[in-house]
Amino acid sequence: MSLSLHRHQFTLQPESARVIIRPFIPASSHRLSTIIGRVLALTEAEVEEEMERVHAGFDDRHLDIESALFNHFVKVESQVFTQRQLSRARQLLIGAVFSGEYALESAALFNPSIVPHPDQTGVAEGGLRFIMSLRATGEGHISSIEFREGHIAPDGEITLTPVSRFVSLPEVVPNPGYRKKRFVIKLHEMGFDNECAMTVMNALADEFTRSELSACVVRVRRENLPLAHENRRTLECVQWLADSNYELRFPDKLALSERILFPVSDNESNGIEDARFVRFVEDDGNVLYYATYTAYNGRAILPQLIETQDFLHFRVLTLNGSAVQNKGMALFPRRVGGRYAMLSRQDDENLFVMFSDNPHYWSDPHLILRPAEVWESVKIGNCGSPLETEAGWLVITHGVGTMRQYCIGAALLDLNDPTRVIGRLRGPLLCPLGSEREGYVPNVVYSCGSLIHGGQLILPYAMSDKSTAIVSTPLAELLQAMKP
Repeated sequence: MSLSLHRHQFTLQPESARVIIRPFIPASSHRLSTIIGRVLALTEAEVEEEMERVHAGFDDRHLDIESALFNHFVKVESQVFTQRQLSRARQLLIGAVFSGEYALESAALFNPSIVPHPDQTGVAEGGLRFIMSLRATGEGHISSIEFREGHIAPDGEITLTPVSRFVSLPEVVPNPGYRKKRFVIKLHEMGFDNECAMTVMNALADEFTRSELSACVVRVRRENLPLAHENRRTLECVQWLADSNYELRFPDKLALSERILFPVSDNESNGIEDARFVRFVEDDGNVLYYATYTAYNGRAILPQLIETQDFLHFRVLTLNGSAVQNKGMALFPRRVGGRYAMLSRQDDENLFVMFSDNPHYWSDPHLILRPAEVWESVKIGNCGSPLETEAGWLVITHGVGTMRQYCIGAALLDLNDPTRVIGRLRGPLLCPLGSEREGYVPNVVYSCGSLIHGGQLILPYAMSDKSTAIVSTPLAELLQAMKP
């Protein structure tokens, strides 16, 4: 059966002009001190003249350049070897010599997911405002998460809100909170359930802050001097785990396209990859947006979780459990049989589903789909969270076949028992065609999430790991094609 596909006439291309300011600080303390010394040797007139050049060259590229430069001055302030009071201009110039621009999406803008916007105010009846997340990749192949806003009109036409020239990093909340139970579980999984770790944890309340944790770590370190190697590694792990669970906050004045989630913790230092956002509705009707993503530090991957209600305040959390591994975890949009459900790929080949009473803890995966057709003979995975239909859970899949070509397919799971596959496309829903085949990784179409609206499947997809487009297809046709 041939499916009707409508490719919407726009493409999201990477834009090199969207830049943030990042620290540009040498690892050598000797070099750092030498650079600071050169700035301290300038006269005040020379400092002000140079700062005028900085403002003239960069003010129109950033919403608030001085805040970024001052933050970078604070990072090196302890190395400033003078007792005299520094002028604001000199502080900013020290920050400027330790700063550099980073083009977030200079290499690629791809792997999208799409969810209904939390604010539908003013949307015409039959229309929908949506948020699209995108993986942006720049110099050094560091990936981050960007956002776009758009509308689906009652007649099905899709438009995107114009993108701002500016991009802003969020504030990292300085003293986030933690829950002891999750913290202890993760320490146990990592092999740090020893006496040293328990001494730290036992001194904390069921919910504690980063400052309270740091005070406990300092006390335990002091009380156990000289520190044994195992205890040193344990305390370092406790601090690392705290750094991997953090909170971010954007000012509400920022447009959606101006917000960027850039790597914060060490375990994602080389990228936040392939976020799969889902609008999750609890049994009591409360709505929370989750996203699973892959943290990458250049050596290992770690699945993580994002939580937000408004796309202004984000909580980033480590996931726990023996089944938290590999890429492509995707949460169902509601509980199934009273439990949370998640798609995953445990073995880099097949598709699994797992259930949990806690969205932060996952184990006992059930194999549901193996490669069956030539176009998916190498491996299969999901293209985002399942979509609920009257016929069953619609799972958009990806398959890798000959010549490492990625195509997009679909499967249907039983609504009440998602371990049971009740339908599956024999052929691909979407394959790379024409110019879609050319890019950073050729012959790939891929998605991290779709939605259903107005009887249509709305599927944003990446083209060869470079740019992004949107295709739609009638839901009824797709479901009919998947009948057993």
